Amino acid sequence: MTAVHLGMPGLPTAPRGVGHLRGTESFPDAARHELRNGQLRANLGHATATIRGKRAGVVAEVPDWEQLRAAGKAIKAATMARLDEHLVELERQVTARGGTVHWARDANEANAIVTALVQATGTTEVVKVKSMATQEIGLNEALEAVGLDVFETDLAELIVQLGEDKPSHILVPAIHKNRAEIKEIFARTIPGVDPELTDDPRQLAMAARTHLRERFLRARVAVSGANFAVAETGTLSVVESEGNGRMCLTLPDTLITVMGIEKVVPTWTDLEVFLQLLPRSSTGERMNPYTSTWAGVTPGDGPQEFHLVLLDNGRTAVLADEVGREALHCIRCSACLNVCPVYERTGGHAYGSVYPGPIGAILSPQLTGVEDNASLPYASSLCGACYEVCPVAIDIPSILVHLRAEHVEAQEHPTAEALAFRGLAKAMSHPRLWHLAQRGARLGRLIARGKPTLPNVFPPPISGWTRSRDLPTPPTRTFVQQWTEEHGQ
Repeated sequence: MTAVHLGMPGLPTAPRGVGHLRGTESFPDAARHELRNGQLRANLGHATATIRGKRAGVVAEVPDWEQLRAAGKAIKAATMARLDEHLVELERQVTARGGTVHWARDANEANAIVTALVQATGTTEVVKVKSMATQEIGLNEALEAVGLDVFETDLAELIVQLGEDKPSHILVPAIHKNRAEIKEIFARTIPGVDPELTDDPRQLAMAARTHLRERFLRARVAVSGANFAVAETGTLSVVESEGNGRMCLTLPDTLITVMGIEKVVPTWTDLEVFLQLLPRSSTGERMNPYTSTWAGVTPGDGPQEFHLVLLDNGRTAVLADEVGREALHCIRCSACLNVCPVYERTGGHAYGSVYPGPIGAILSPQLTGVEDNASLPYASSLCGACYEVCPVAIDIPSILVHLRAEHVEAQEHPTAEALAFRGLAKAMSHPRLWHLAQRGARLGRLIARGKPTLPNVFPPPISGWTRSRDLPTPPTRTFVQQWTEEHGQ
């Protein structure tokens, strides 16, 4: 039995140089490039609007939806408060049922564990169930580096893999591709594909099915993630829509599951709540087409060797933050991405992390350390739409503001923006200075020339702020002047 120490200050964040949590450029720079892609915006706009509509319809059918959200939030908060106990109980139950539990402090340890387990079987191929945790740690690259062939079996993940691309959405990794683009990828990369293949969705799905079927049948090792793990019984659960997960979870001799430590829930009763929240919030369905659960090893039924890798990779550091730890409540439904005006226009690649969108803007900086992803907390308009749709009511806007403050406080030298706001604060603290500033601001009306907003004609560093923000033209009268004229005081 392994003792765990969670939530302790100073424990490491996710290591650099491995995995997919850090981008090569800041969000503003990456977003500027993505915004030039009109096809990308069209693909995203159509897809997110469709998912939003489906979700709204099925959520409206549930009269106690807000009570379910509150229950999900409460369960997650209570679980995080005793996470160490639940993980130890999970390990005990998995072990008692014939499984083996491995603890991985970071991506390097997790990759080394899985690589050694696969190599011990003597196989050269691995089939995979869609897994955010394995993408986070760069498991595919680690396995391929030692000569193993890795096959993604989720349709969208397969598209991304064959296209030598990166996922851009938590639920629909290939959301940035349309049918014509997918058809081109399949025609170019799948051996023996029908030369008459069209972009009809059914034909594309059948081509992928034919491509994967042989790999399912000959696979000896599968790697999966987990949506949930029930501590009281040692049960793991994967929910999916295509059936590929069921194939991977039942056919191979060896199953290796990589799971973030925050995915545990205490009891089966708790799991019931999330199995109602997740499908409606993610795919707009009343229930998942495939919900697979397993506990350890059952002789003669399914994999005869089961390994569970419990992954930290910065999660303990997140747990130590009393405000930011709420990000660990996420159940990866992606509802926040589908309503976010920033994500809809830039896509997921601009975030530089396997976790894009609003949840990625708060989770990735905490897993890596805020300074390694300092631009992400600013990748939001703070409109609050993400909070409104989150099935476990994560207050993403408040955490974004919290992380922005953390970034500002970490600066050794004040930025130009910080100096400007300090000057504004001083002026607003002294009535005479404030009135002088108001009089000076009237000069802006000359620059505006009757338009409602000022043109971006300011020199640096002001131009950096106004480049992406509209600065209203100053009014002819201040509020104090209007009040005095109307009320005589």
